[in-house]
Amino acid sequence: MKNLEILSKNQVVVTASGITDNLYNEFISFIDAKPKTIATYTRALRQFFAFLKNHGITHPKREDVIAFREELLLRNKPTTVQNYIVTVRLFFRWLEQMGIYKNIADKIKSPTISKAHKKDYLTSKQVKAILEHIASDTTEQGIRDYAIFAVMVVGGLRTIEIARSNISDVRNVGDNTVLFIQGKGRDEKTDYIKLPFFVERAVRRYLKLRNGESNEPLFVSTSNNNLGQRLTTRSISGIIKSRLKEAGYNSEMLTAHSLRHTAGTLNLLNGGSLEETQQLLRHSNINTTMIYLHHMERAKNMSEERIANVIF
Repeated sequence: MKNLEILSKNQVVVTASGITDNLYNEFISFIDAKPKTIATYTRALRQFFAFLKNHGITHPKREDVIAFREELLLRNKPTTVQNYIVTVRLFFRWLEQMGIYKNIADKIKSPTISKAHKKDYLTSKQVKAILEHIASDTTEQGIRDYAIFAVMVVGGLRTIEIARSNISDVRNVGDNTVLFIQGKGRDEKTDYIKLPFFVERAVRRYLKLRNGESNEPLFVSTSNNNLGQRLTTRSISGIIKSRLKEAGYNSEMLTAHSLRHTAGTLNLLNGGSLEETQQLLRHSNINTTMIYLHHMERAKNMSEERIANVIF
């Protein structure tokens, strides 16, 4: 078997040193993905071809893809390895469809990913304590951070959904004030979360202090370097993490995404149905929402206490 090559009039060659622009562009055009996905595919393919080059492999076989997976697992999270292997499988499937190379990656398994949440959630008492701590900061930054925390923990928002929000997205639906959001994988702001009285009041207080225009971002930076600019997802994650630490909740298991888990858990604990929680968190598959239910059922299992009572 020869080096990877297109069996066509162009004879565009792909060697262990990398993918030619022509072949890469053809593949990207085929998958028709969003920029973020394309960036992931690019990283994955660069890693794969670097692996081939480092090991002197010019005509990869199935066992080489498996070895690539095992090497990735030594220094990457299972979720990262899963994304990379999925990309390699897709790439070789396309190569075979185009008559370029045999699909040597067919049915190669990705690492098993636990369905349990990777981050903890907060109890209602903990949320109240953190909000009280943030409220003690009466600066513009403190008022902004209180509003961000309140919106995220009540609406179960992701950092990207907060980052994309504009002042004009705060609107009315029926007798409710809502925030229209551009959800994960969406191109438009078709979903919304309700802003209960206390949450809306926090947002209005911040907007009144800031006196922003309707077309401006909902939340902006207060730092000298980026004053008035839209907050990035990284900035929002940093804000939440800092506020958690300041309130005494310094744990690697508590992050901005924990607020989303908190919203789902508290809704179920306080009478919300599985379907309502699915709608709140905007899960396309209810099995994703079921993870919250399974976690709660285990937490309610009193087996350890029963055993301890018998022994001690």
